[in-house]
Amino acid sequence: MQTYLVVRRSAWSSEREQRDAEARSTAEAARMADDIASIWDYVLEECDWTVGSVSIVRASSPEAVRRHAAAARLPVDEIVRIAEPDDEVRRGEAI
Repeated sequence: MQTYLVVRRSAWSSEREQRDAEARSTAEAARMADDIASIWDYVLEECDWTVGSVSIVRASSPEAVRRHAAAARLPVDEIVRIAEPDDEVRRGEAI
């Protein structure tokens, strides 16, 4: 398992929509427990009055993050691998 930052910009029109999405995400993560686990979620108040999020997750791969998002009907704008303390940084490697 690796740690990833998942960015969802201007994904919802209200905090209620974001909370509904969070509930779907939690339910789907329970079904995919071997592949993904949420560490922390931050809600973003966007300049255009929409709501986004930044999430820290542990996942088996970026593809697992995308599968989870698709199953939970969540957008994904960006997935960034967070280097672990003992990892060699792989500069410029796209995930």
